[in-house]
Amino acid sequence: MDRRNIVLLGSSGSIGKSTLDVVRKFTDRLKIKALAVNSNIELLISQYHEFKPDYVCVVDEKFHSQLKSALAGEPVKILCGKDEMIQLSALDGVDIVVNAIVGAAGLLASIETLKSKKTLALANKESLVTGGPLFPPLLEKSGARIVPIDSEHSAIFQALESKNMTEVKSLLLTASGGPFRDLPKEKFAEITLEQALNHPTWKMGPKITIDSATLANKGLEVIEAVNLFNVSVDKIKVVVHPQSIVHSMVEFVDSSILAQMSRPDMRMPITYALFWPERVESEFGQLDFSSGLELSFEAPDFDKFPALKLAFAAARSGGTAPAIYNAANEIAVAAFLKKNISFVDITRTIDETLAHVEVVGKPSLDDIWEADVRAREYAKEMTGQLIC
Repeated sequence: MDRRNIVLLGSSGSIGKSTLDVVRKFTDRLKIKALAVNSNIELLISQYHEFKPDYVCVVDEKFHSQLKSALAGEPVKILCGKDEMIQLSALDGVDIVVNAIVGAAGLLASIETLKSKKTLALANKESLVTGGPLFPPLLEKSGARIVPIDSEHSAIFQALESKNMTEVKSLLLTASGGPFRDLPKEKFAEITLEQALNHPTWKMGPKITIDSATLANKGLEVIEAVNLFNVSVDKIKVVVHPQSIVHSMVEFVDSSILAQMSRPDMRMPITYALFWPERVESEFGQLDFSSGLELSFEAPDFDKFPALKLAFAAARSGGTAPAIYNAANEIAVAAFLKKNISFVDITRTIDETLAHVEVVGKPSLDDIWEADVRAREYAKEMTGQLIC
């Protein structure tokens, strides 16, 4: 296989850093063409000097001059702002765009990647959550491919390779259950920010860590799976699996189940996405069965974690409902991270925003953005009124 050129959007986050770990291991096969961050230019500068990309971009415009000064004299093109970051997705000579942006801001980059007929290695689940209805015609027209990076969707993607979708009975998304799996519901109102940020399995950024604590992250993955694999939400199940060894499963009509397993290491699905359809030798996520391995599974508690139930409802509603769900959740999590609202208020905000903002059944991109804006405005009003 020829050396693959990669654009990495979100290089300062946990997925971005793990992607660069993979590139370090396969420098003869992978080349970083461009790096983009929101505001962490200190890390971006360090990454530039190691990987020597042709382009770097900082989205937050107040850091532009500082970045230009730090890289003065270097053979690199320095970009700034959201529009120029999105332009990186369409660069000539690029094979793969890794979209590791957090939140709905990643949608336009995903769209531009596919329009440019490049492989989209997708870690930004919000792209498919908010813009799901836009992707089927886009994929058909461009002939491009989405290869998921999320461990759960990567597991299903791998299990479905060369399989007939008519033979699929259900997709089983596994969830660790988060830090409050065994906490009684009556104690949820007492949950602190510090407790919610202490995930038992994965080390992630603060937003996704809180999403994992409420199970909103699993809800977003349910919606993403509907759009990624073109299946009815009724074919998707969530299974709590605290060890995070089985990353997800596919159940077929004959009741057989294929599961993808590895240690919880995001570098494994990233490696798979960057080299797909080839598999390369790697020890990321390697399991040692000789040391003993216990696997347990249980049903999720929808009463304790209503964010998951609301996500299934949003997926069934379709249209702009998932975009409303995502926007309300982003605002509520931001408020919780600032300690402006309580843990249980996150889901309450999602619920009431979904009830308040009108859903458009067959949305255009403008309809999706309008729903996103309205949901954020309502959620901001609501979180401003809530008292911890």
